[in-house]
Amino acid sequence: MIIEACVESIKEAHSAEQNGAHRIEVCSRLDLGGLTPPLKFIQIAILSLSIPIKVMIRPRGGNFIYTRDELSTMEGEIEKCKSIGVPEVVFGVLDHQNRINIDVTTRFAQLATPMKVTFHKAIDRSTQIIHSLEKLKSIKEVNSILTSGGYATAVEGKNVIKKMIQIAGNKLTIIPAGKITNQNLHEVHNTIGASEYHGRRIVGKLS
Repeated sequence: MIIEACVESIKEAHSAEQNGAHRIEVCSRLDLGGLTPPLKFIQIAILSLSIPIKVMIRPRGGNFIYTRDELSTMEGEIEKCKSIGVPEVVFGVLDHQNRINIDVTTRFAQLATPMKVTFHKAIDRSTQIIHSLEKLKSIKEVNSILTSGGYATAVEGKNVIKKMIQIAGNKLTIIPAGKITNQNLHEVHNTIGASEYHGRRIVGKLS
């Protein structure tokens, strides 16, 4: 299985790599659920880590319904990441009915090419998660979905996540998240059976 650690500093990124992470998601402000990190942080991570990174694209905390100016900011950040060789970006956009904003998601995903794209836990705030999954399956540039199945934790959402994995097939990678740590990872894996997992403490507490 692939273990993805979520970090908000270079020190944490190096600790996660040393502790066995296979991939890093770099963010700022994890207290707000993760925002776009500073460009310098991204550049140092690319240069100093030997494992791949993903970069969070999110202009603020709160909901995932963005203004035109916020969407423009996100577009600029995606282009910036592409220009410096980031391998993958992570974002999620909903509309005013809390459905996946397919038009914007498609536009962003196409803009990101050839970077990979993960649609993040905004899907957990959407109405009808399975329907949202089907919509995302139609966007060929989206590679992965980060989810806790609409629940607070991956364990609570396990049945939904397992259904999502089944529906996604080989079109999308479903990455369970939500309070997955080095203490419960193997138990979670035995229950869900995913190929990848994500967590803040998935390789232990980072320092």
